[in-house]
Amino acid sequence: MWMTPARFRWSFFSLALMAVLVFLSFRVGVSPELDARQSRPYLRVSDERLRDPEPENWLMYRRTYNGWGFSPLDQITSRNVTDLSPVWVFQTGVFNEHHQAPPIVNDGTMFITTGSHVIALDAATGQLLWRYVRQLPENLVARHPTNRGVALYEDKVFVGTLDAYVVALDATSGAVIWEQPVEDYRRGYYVTMAPLVAEGKVIVGTSGGEQGIRGFVTALDVVTGEELWRAYTVPSPGETGSETWPGETWRTGAGPVWLTGHYDPILKVSYWGTGNPGPWMGDRRSGDNLFTNSTVAFDVDTGVLRGYHQYHWNGSWDWDEAKAPLLIDIDRGGQTISALIHAGRNGYLWFLSRSEDELTFIEGKPFVHNNVFEGLDLQTGRPRYNAQHIPQTGRQVEFCPSVGGGTNWQPEAFSPVTRLLYIPANNNLCSSMEGRDVVYAPGRGYAGADFITYTRDGADHIGELQAWDVDSGERAWTRNFPSGNGGSILATAGNVLFLGGAGKAAFEAFDAVTGQPLWRLPTNTDRFGVPTSYSVDGVQYVAVQMGAQPLHTDTTHVPSRLSGPQDGLVWVFALDCQC
Repeated sequence: MWMTPARFRWSFFSLALMAVLVFLSFRVGVSPELDARQSRPYLRVSDERLRDPEPENWLMYRRTYNGWGFSPLDQITSRNVTDLSPVWVFQTGVFNEHHQAPPIVNDGTMFITTGSHVIALDAATGQLLWRYVRQLPENLVARHPTNRGVALYEDKVFVGTLDAYVVALDATSGAVIWEQPVEDYRRGYYVTMAPLVAEGKVIVGTSGGEQGIRGFVTALDVVTGEELWRAYTVPSPGETGSETWPGETWRTGAGPVWLTGHYDPILKVSYWGTGNPGPWMGDRRSGDNLFTNSTVAFDVDTGVLRGYHQYHWNGSWDWDEAKAPLLIDIDRGGQTISALIHAGRNGYLWFLSRSEDELTFIEGKPFVHNNVFEGLDLQTGRPRYNAQHIPQTGRQVEFCPSVGGGTNWQPEAFSPVTRLLYIPANNNLCSSMEGRDVVYAPGRGYAGADFITYTRDGADHIGELQAWDVDSGERAWTRNFPSGNGGSILATAGNVLFLGGAGKAAFEAFDAVTGQPLWRLPTNTDRFGVPTSYSVDGVQYVAVQMGAQPLHTDTTHVPSRLSGPQDGLVWVFALDCQC
């Protein structure tokens, strides 16, 4: 960790100096001694605070239950964001795991995660408070060595682990309070999402869609870790949807739940995105294969299925629809509709209505090039397929968007100020795939396909930042990037969007109304986590994790000493002046 003595306008020299000092400070060790701020008591996280968090705090994955990824802080605006500077950086010391989690902040304490670490920091200074390290089994096989954040409740910090546990930590010390296995990692299960806490329950889903799992969401008691309910995303014989699975294919049908769900406290319904079926080739498991590639709605008290919508049936493209939809009330024809909005990996933007016991299709339209869907049923949203673009076992087929999708795990954001939904998109990418025979073995790969990805002929760009008017359902503007957009979006009340990894090694700010670029800071990597914003003692900060991937060799931006061990970093920014 290193903190500047004062906020400053960054330059290549100051950035280089910061990077060297970060490197040296981590190598000599950072003292975890408490300062004056750390002596004040930890502010417990109540149900009321989760439902209506203070503007200065970021208490969950997307800050609020509706999933907007929006900060109501407006000290940083589209007019003064050019005065934004780095104020501290923390080097995690972890170089073999992804750094994708949002910095979660409660009353001046920040919590970040890597694949196996939970780290608590002073959010104003970056001083290390404590570190928890999960000792993972030597025989663990996790295809995505990442963790996407913690959940907070009362005086506890909850984290899912790569060996398929949920662990409750003391928020002030990092000591383990309880740990509970949710499945057997040796069967291919693991947990990468930030848990969702709602109504006294800590709720998680399971990763492992390419390893023959049967996906589920489970709720644990926040005090004891006892399992309260479990809801599978692939039904067993006799359950609703079981007729869409032939024979015993449901047992290894996948339907992973990679990402944190969203929650409607009025309906007491939680909403989750589900991933692809397994194996990848639909000709190995005829039928719609419910509830894969869907949004599923579960009663938060019982786990009973309240509704679902499947975005594409009998999926064969690895288009996980694992992001939970955003809960946004929209205006259509003078009528307010309680809606769910989902930017799909299949390249369509979906609008659904939600009620206590039903999800209803409103409309869907492509936001990137898609040559698989020939159209949607106007009543149900069920797509019609072009048979020439459906991969099959033993037959090579080309399709767009690519296996990576029109958008991937990186979350979109919504601003209630502009009424725009912002999507990190990738257009003009396609894949060529051929299915192959695969035999299930516990914990082993069970995709059964080989593919390559390429740029569509005539394409002049790949990455896009898109803005859509949620009331009209029309695109407002698009900002194009030459290469891919691998970033997540933060929207703020100051009409600023923050995005890292938009085709370059840089963290950037854009005007939320027009999409015009406003500010840019070169970084050592184009691999970014989810940015957040918070305030301590009246100062608004923007924070983001990055790195733990192969670093760029261009030492114009970052001195070469930082490109030794490929550690991850937490960068935190604030204005030079509070103006």
